Amino acid sequence: MSGTVAQDASNGGRRDAGLSLAWPVFDAAAMPGPEERMLLRESVRGFLAEHWPAAGAVERSDDRAAVAALWRGLVGQGLAALGNEPGEGGVRESVLVMEEMGRAACPAPMAGALLANLLLERFGAGDAHARAWLSGLHGASGGSGMPMRLAVAPHLGPDDAQAGTLRIDDGQASGTLAFVDGAMHATHVLVVPTGTPGTLACIDLAGGGVQLHPARAMGLVPGAAWSELRLHNAGASTFALAPAAAAALPHLLRLLCLARALGAARRAFELAVDYAKERRQFGQPIGRFQAVQHKLANNLIALEGVRLTLANAAAAFDLGSADAPYFAATAFAFGAQALRQVALETHHAFGAIGYAEEHEAPRHFRRAHLDGLALGGAARARAEVAALLLDDDTATLPEYDLGEAGNALRNDVREWLREHWSGERKAAFDRRAFHEREFDPEFACDLGRTGWIGLGWPTEHGGQGRGPREQLAFMEVMERAETPRYGAAVQVNALLMHGTAEQRARYLPEILRGEAMHGMGYSEPEAGSDLASLRMSAVLSDDGREWVLNGQKIWTTTYWGKYMFLAARTERDLEVNRRTPHAGISMFIVPMDTPGITVKPARTMYDGSFANSFYDDVRIPAENIVGPVNGGWKVLTDALANERGLVGGGIVLKVAHAFDLLCRDVRADPALRRDPLVRDRIGQLASEIEVGRQLMIHCAELAESGTTPPEMGAISKVFSGELMERFGEAALDLLGPRAALSQGAPGALRHGRYEQNLRHSLMWVISIGTNEIQRSLIAQRGLGLPR
Repeated sequence: MSGTVAQDASNGGRRDAGLSLAWPVFDAAAMPGPEERMLLRESVRGFLAEHWPAAGAVERSDDRAAVAALWRGLVGQGLAALGNEPGEGGVRESVLVMEEMGRAACPAPMAGALLANLLLERFGAGDAHARAWLSGLHGASGGSGMPMRLAVAPHLGPDDAQAGTLRIDDGQASGTLAFVDGAMHATHVLVVPTGTPGTLACIDLAGGGVQLHPARAMGLVPGAAWSELRLHNAGASTFALAPAAAAALPHLLRLLCLARALGAARRAFELAVDYAKERRQFGQPIGRFQAVQHKLANNLIALEGVRLTLANAAAAFDLGSADAPYFAATAFAFGAQALRQVALETHHAFGAIGYAEEHEAPRHFRRAHLDGLALGGAARARAEVAALLLDDDTATLPEYDLGEAGNALRNDVREWLREHWSGERKAAFDRRAFHEREFDPEFACDLGRTGWIGLGWPTEHGGQGRGPREQLAFMEVMERAETPRYGAAVQVNALLMHGTAEQRARYLPEILRGEAMHGMGYSEPEAGSDLASLRMSAVLSDDGREWVLNGQKIWTTTYWGKYMFLAARTERDLEVNRRTPHAGISMFIVPMDTPGITVKPARTMYDGSFANSFYDDVRIPAENIVGPVNGGWKVLTDALANERGLVGGGIVLKVAHAFDLLCRDVRADPALRRDPLVRDRIGQLASEIEVGRQLMIHCAELAESGTTPPEMGAISKVFSGELMERFGEAALDLLGPRAALSQGAPGALRHGRYEQNLRHSLMWVISIGTNEIQRSLIAQRGLGLPR
């Protein structure tokens, strides 16, 4: 499944308190695969489009007969049996079905059936009593020959007092249950009785002793979402839950609710995108306005984050990962809040038309909000995440399974670093000022001897031909070890894709050995993100043997490198440049010791440095052009596109490492460790880091199958870059003044890394195309909005 990196039980997983239960492990080969899930989605969507079209759902949300008839059809499709057998579907398939239910604004109580199957069969002991009862769910039982329909009550423990209380004596239930989802359309309700977390009860709503009071929630027709049940000696069946099932119950219910909310929010978002393409204001489609584009781009980023974290959490349960509860809690902590914001932003895009009840959007707005409140909402999920990270002194973020080769490489790199980047060598490096830590020639050469600088290069060019997951494994370990820079990825991409055989033979070996760094000479005083406006000129000499460069480059960080990968204008026809400015650019490799280059370094606000560089009649060999004359824009964009998919991953790995350090420092202070506001912020950051990591993995998967679409790399870069800023601000808030002390100041935490990381984070939002430019790319390439 896309984005799935949960470790299965055979890989160990976490060892934190509360995560030691052994989840059932099923043969992955016996489970449905991606193609089967795609067919399932198409089937469910097609069935609902025919029998419960979303456009008309509002008129029938309280029509019990219509929902009962629909349910018979859903049972006939086999959906009520999903999760019962591994080969028929598990948590991933159940989540998929709930997404489609949300998309169709369908009130049928599907969550209860899916939850019962998962708890009593998939994660249960599979006893005869439970199986006999489940057969009534899958077939024609539940009274009057009608298939049983299960609502779900949210009461799951002592912290849910506002949801009511319930006791069961001798098969009779008494008490009050509030916020029962789908009760109006159900024959039975599932609930965990008060004080018995290992027991699941099923209450018969058709028998005596039940009073159902429909509630009007979020302006819906009473009972369309929630109802209150008042019970007095109502008939009830009980089932003993296996320990894994009891522990999984709240997480599974959350995932089902989140999936339905995602389906609803995604459907409304798609409607808003279509509307933005058609609705005209001021003589043009509103989707052409940058404000609308960026709003919709933000929504797409959030929706992708929810989709990927939800899919990963569901897969974690299916694959028996010990980290499944962590992934479920972080998915809900992010998703419940994000989808509500998406719902708001979607209505902003619709404007007044979205207020009309006959429009489809209002019911999706309600569903996204109601399902986001399940089981204490995002706040309780954040509290659970914080408990997993702060209550165990050894806790860290879960380590992703990057495949057999990726995991092996991760261990190999760790071993190498223990020998080559530890002890006094590492300590001495850490004592240096930041601008002296950007690059270490000795370390680069040591690393060059391993061949890992060419980890992803083709073997025919001296590389190791490793895939994106192995590259991520390498990046992760190097980031955690806080190593200096290495390699020249963009320039290598350009040479591999557009360089001549002679250029590759000359430049690649010295990069591979760690002997040469290449800077990027792109930005100019009048050309930043709008690189097509650059003015630096490159003129071929009369004898055709040299290019003569004149102009200025600014903000160059690797100005101290051996070479500069430089963009210059080679088209001399002013009219051509005016009409098609991208077409007149070429790319060059410029040795930085060439006469005529003047470099003026300047200190950056993050204690690093960049330079303004002046090129006055700089002459370089004609063969130093990379790609065709006037074809540099493709050389540049191809090289960046190939790298941009990993840029967001590199950023989020930095944040993940810094976050683990932050958790250690919070745990070291008993007052901070107990502070509920601190814990809430930790839970929020952890959930956002999971989004960033899932986006990183998704980009790697896309690269494995060919190439990462520009909009997907942009989504990863935007989210992770801004996450780094949020993390830096949060670290100051949580740790206080000591975190603001810089390197060398008495009492500075982590050598001043927290505040320095915050100052450095600004660069990641601006570099490689500002996030505003990236949002426009996402809107235009990812959503098809007009330029």
